[in-house]
Amino acid sequence: MCYRVYISTDSDEDLSKRNSELVHFEKVTDANTGSCTYLLDLPNKWYVGSKTGCSCTFRHLAVGSDFEFGGPEDWCEEEQDNLDATKELYRTLDYLLSSGHKVDLVDQWYDTKPEAITTLDVSLDKVSESDFMMFENHKFRLKKD
Repeated sequence: MCYRVYISTDSDEDLSKRNSELVHFEKVTDANTGSCTYLLDLPNKWYVGSKTGCSCTFRHLAVGSDFEFGGPEDWCEEEQDNLDATKELYRTLDYLLSSGHKVDLVDQWYDTKPEAITTLDVSLDKVSESDFMMFENHKFRLKKD
């Protein structure tokens, strides 16, 4: 697998100060721009890596799934680090939104063309930390109600 997760925000905060063992924020510059970053709406763009360096060890729903948020299911075993990393990312997204900033997020499978990305409006007031996951080849315009 090779997922790439990017966020953009109007916050000038250095998100790399929030780096941990499970979540790693890397500022996107012209030199390291990913192929779908032009889909992001806001000026400060960040690549979001997980403990593997890529974005694979977050919770993702793959194309072909019913795209609905939900907690872990018994029939689909998820590693605790994936759950914890996704919760940690959620907390950063929630923090930015609660601080009055705008945020969007793109979850791209490595060879998906940007034109194939579907955009959804997602309210973190309606999606709990434990239910949050990214949807493969989707852009989330995040908000708080």
